[in-house]
Amino acid sequence: MFAHGFGCDQNMWRFITPAFEENYKIIVFDYVGCGKSDKDSYNPDRYSSLNGYAQDILDICDFLNLTDIIFIGHSVSAMIGLLSSIQRPEVFKSLIMIGPSARYVNDIDYDGGFTQQDLEGLFDVMDNNYIGWANFLAPNVMKNQNRPELSIELEESFCAADPDITRKFARVTFFSDNRKDLTKLRVPSLILQCSDDIIAPDAVGNYIAKKIEGSKFIKMQATGHCPHLSHPQETIEHIKNYLKV
Repeated sequence: MFAHGFGCDQNMWRFITPAFEENYKIIVFDYVGCGKSDKDSYNPDRYSSLNGYAQDILDICDFLNLTDIIFIGHSVSAMIGLLSSIQRPEVFKSLIMIGPSARYVNDIDYDGGFTQQDLEGLFDVMDNNYIGWANFLAPNVMKNQNRPELSIELEESFCAADPDITRKFARVTFFSDNRKDLTKLRVPSLILQCSDDIIAPDAVGNYIAKKIEGSKFIKMQATGHCPHLSHPQETIEHIKNYLKV
């Protein structure tokens, strides 16, 4: 099961899924408000925390009668998958986290990459100039200046998502704190940490790896926050090597 990150959709996995289609049943989906999802299904109370999105994962699993899932979550979906697997560990075989963060805001003895003021400023721009926000954020998240088409695709994905839902999802994502949940994970896990990632810097990946007992940590050569788009072959190789273990 491939779960996309904030502001993205299932199409972001198109370079990855073909490498696994021969040996696995592939599940992709869009969170409500993203891609081709039914935006009328959005419930502010349900999605006021990441738990609502985690329940979506479990609902999909129940509807499709899925077990022994290899869950591959990008960015915020890493923590969504974590919450789902804590609640129902018997459903999951392993958890693969790409660019995860347990908390984005700096705290005492914790470097999340952002101050509270950083994020509030970003949200102000988002509220007042959504297109400008997308135009600023996309290239900084992608971090592959020599391939501007990737930043353009991410920007277009931000703009294609429902703006109202995306604003709310952004606050839920960037103000979440799942540090205490890390020690509750009992499913085998792989952490893929990108280089030069402003969303999930090295300190965050190292923190998660230390807190999740028995996890495997890999520092990727891929730069930016979206290696499944910018460096798909490296991403595929790391996942396949892990699944052989």
